[in-house]
Amino acid sequence: MREMADFLRSRRDRLRPEAVGLPTYGRRRVPGLRRAEVAQLAGISPDYYMRLEQGHPVRPSPSVLDALARALRLDADERDHLYRLARAEPAPLRRRADEEAVPGVRRLLEQLDAVPAYVLNGRLDVLAWNAMAAALVADFAAMPRRNLVWYAFCDPRARSFYVDWETMARQGIAHLRAATGRDPGDPATRELIEELTGRSEEFRTWWTWQDVKGPGAGRKEFRHPEVGRLTLDYVAMLLPGTLDQQLVTYTAPAGTPSQTALDRLAALAAERSQAP
Repeated sequence: MREMADFLRSRRDRLRPEAVGLPTYGRRRVPGLRRAEVAQLAGISPDYYMRLEQGHPVRPSPSVLDALARALRLDADERDHLYRLARAEPAPLRRRADEEAVPGVRRLLEQLDAVPAYVLNGRLDVLAWNAMAAALVADFAAMPRRNLVWYAFCDPRARSFYVDWETMARQGIAHLRAATGRDPGDPATRELIEELTGRSEEFRTWWTWQDVKGPGAGRKEFRHPEVGRLTLDYVAMLLPGTLDQQLVTYTAPAGTPSQTALDRLAALAAERSQAP
């Protein structure tokens, strides 16, 4: 229950009383809400909430978890993470198949030859990719650890590749945090966290913020060494029949400079594939 306690405390610390309609009179010794204020907003006793934050073996009901999610203004990913941390039953065993992309998905990647696309698992290991994804991001086959969070913090090229490197790195951490909620005992995830903790002070700092994020859609900006700056829309789709795999694609509107850059990148990738 320690993970849930730390998560609740981090969410409480980020909220200000005025943001939830509470008065701000008197001197406050905590950066965010008091425990009693969270309990009041959630409609539970202060003693019960204190036990949750202290990591006692309390098993909150779904109604209590929903009340806490509302009180702490959790978004959908954070609420999902809270539920996973509070589960009474053991986490499901990770199936080995979830560490590999199925053949049908690999064929799909090949068919998306003009669109950068890859398959990730929950901790952002790159399980499969097409030639355009390698041309855009990196030569995944040559990476010492084929993982996007590792790439962000341990490969110097990432800091210039991502236009907003800090946002990208923190989002990677949030995905990794969500993965620990889905499968808290996974040794590969723990090993990755330990390596990054030992190698990066920024990772150590941001990891304590307890941010979580799941698959979604949005926009990213890249600074490519060969074709320049690209602004691409991404979509991350969970693959059916898997524990946490997601197919990620990158596209640009037709006629934009970013699509022109993608076309140039595709031509360069084709030239390299035909080289002896």
